[in-house]
Amino acid sequence: MEALELTDYRAAVARMYLEAADLKDFRARRDELFANHPQSPLQDRASFAGLRYFPFNSSAIVETVVEPASGEIDIDTGGPDGVVHYKRVGVLATSFGSLSLWWISAYGGGLFLPVRDGTCGKTTYGGGRYLTDTVKGTHGRGLTLLGGDRVRLDFNYLYNPSCAYNDAWLCPLAPPENRVSEPIEAGELSYH
Repeated sequence: MEALELTDYRAAVARMYLEAADLKDFRARRDELFANHPQSPLQDRASFAGLRYFPFNSSAIVETVVEPASGEIDIDTGGPDGVVHYKRVGVLATSFGSLSLWWISAYGGGLFLPVRDGTCGKTTYGGGRYLTDTVKGTHGRGLTLLGGDRVRLDFNYLYNPSCAYNDAWLCPLAPPENRVSEPIEAGELSYH
């Protein structure tokens, strides 16, 4: 049953984020999930040889303060999810530019940090990548709470949204305030 498979896939994603020993282990688990899970976004799993990544980049790890900010945005996914409403949690100053951190205003909610940077459309997916989407179980890797108003952003965990692998998926992409011209040479590369 598709709903149960999708539930299992999301649980597997959460386990991958919470249990991986390090970045190498995380990437190996991600390849395994994509290769073998029935809810994998890949259209052709038979020819899948693994995802491609930038090498680990220590300068892509940033500790910053979440500066309080207000504002709301609606993003039309163009698909069955329709328009998704987000509330701005705060603004994060990084060496790549300022990024807005969003709260998904849906049942249960969750943090969402999409990014479109100077690599997009060149070496990475043109629509941008995600650093965290806690609704999907991406806890504790890309965005780690340090206490108080401080967070660690590890851009080595940037990943492509499902729509990067399969046209049947429609994904919310980075709003204008999360588009930076500086290239972030970390994380997942384009699939093809």
